[in-house]
Parts: sequence; structure tokens; C-alpha cells
Amino acid sequence: MECRNAQGEEHKREMMAVQDSMDVLNGKWKIPIISSICYYKQRRFSDVLNDVDGISNKMLSKELKELEVNKLIRRIVLDTQPVTVLYELTEHGKTLQTIINNLTEWGIKHRKEIVGR
Repeated sequence: MECRNAQGEEHKREMMAVQDSMDVLNGKWKIPIISSICYYKQRRFSDVLNDVDGISNKMLSKELKELEVNKLIRRIVLDTQPVTVLYELTEHGKTLQTIINNLTEWGIKHRKEIVGR
């Protein structure tokens, strides 16, 4: 795959699109959170917390709220005792599955290249 060689306004539009994407997915936590939810379809808060190594409760809560604001995930509150909260990707969020899969594949190859395993 080659980088696009766009001209003028088209190049500006593409650069803006990259920046918009990075603004939504910024930081070290959002992509792993999306990956956790993507893999299992629906996840409880504690499941995501266990999946994403090193994240705190407070940070996970903040990141989930931002992902919800950006319409990438949906928060589902079940009428149970105690209340159960699930998170799932929205249709818009599901469009990130290809990117997540590509990042996973690249990460595996990169680790082999750098570490040798």
C-alpha cells in the first residue's frame, strides 16, 4: 500500500481527515478499549478494565464517556439487581473493526521484527 500523493485542496482534506481520526482515537487507551468491546461484542465495565492492562477505573470511565460522545460505543443499562451496565460498538464504531484488525496484524509482525518472537 502506498501513501496517497494528493494535490492542493485534496491533500489538505486528507490531512484534516487524518487529524480528525487522531483527535477521536487519541491517547493510549481508546484503541485498546474499542478492541476489547469489538472482540466480545458487549462488555461490562469490569471486563474492559481487566482487558486493558494498566488503566484505572477513573480513566476507563472518562475514556468510555468520550467514546460515547463520539458515537463509537453505546452504554446499555440493564434493569437488574445490582444494575448491570454493558458497552457495545455502535454501527459507526463497527466501522473501526478493519482498522483494529490491521493494527493487530501489524503489531504482531512488528513485535516479531523487533523482538524476534
